[in-house]
Amino acid sequence: MASPLLGIAGVNSLLFASYGISKRLISPYPNLSLKEIALAGAMAGAANAILASPVEMFKVRMQGQYGGKDDKRLRVVVSDMWKQYGFKKGIMRGYWVTVLREIPAYAGFYSAFEFSKREFRKRYGEELPVWALLASGSTGGIAYWLACYPLDVVKSRIQLRPTPPAGTPVQYIAHEFKTIVVESGFRGLFKGLSPSLLRSIPAAASTFAAFELTREWLEKVTGV
Repeated sequence: MASPLLGIAGVNSLLFASYGISKRLISPYPNLSLKEIALAGAMAGAANAILASPVEMFKVRMQGQYGGKDDKRLRVVVSDMWKQYGFKKGIMRGYWVTVLREIPAYAGFYSAFEFSKREFRKRYGEELPVWALLASGSTGGIAYWLACYPLDVVKSRIQLRPTPPAGTPVQYIAHEFKTIVVESGFRGLFKGLSPSLLRSIPAAASTFAAFELTREWLEKVTGV
């Protein structure tokens, strides 16, 4: 839990800031189409991978320990990866597969949220109740994980490897895909999807609701 807990503030700050910048780059007008929202989300996802990759890598490696007496603390895992493999093959292992995962994932994340929010506004007006924001956020979370797979499984396996993957990113990602199918069949590409979807409902709901309510409060306070 320590890795995502320590990194989540930076990851979400970068994500939502990148999303806001991406929307302004795509259009000077505030009311973007859902296609434009998806594009802005994809751009934000690509930027977000810079922080999301190491945070998730250390989370995966900590979860790969099974409660034995020799389990390492997070600071030891980080130190070992740095000493043995350096920044590129250690700290940032799995970066490119994370980029590939985050682009469709956040396109789905933001477009599903905006679609749901707009549907609620047709009935409840501009000032949505908190439960509607929570419901809209949960749809974004579900869309995120549906778009993540099967790249999320590939990413986790690459980051959990005892040694860095060999070859170019395209080569080792393709190799990992093939290995998963040989070992577990096509079902192996979707391992962990059910708990990920269950987790996404409260996690994304609270994230979006907190962001929207904070943004509205700041607009009232600052007038910007």
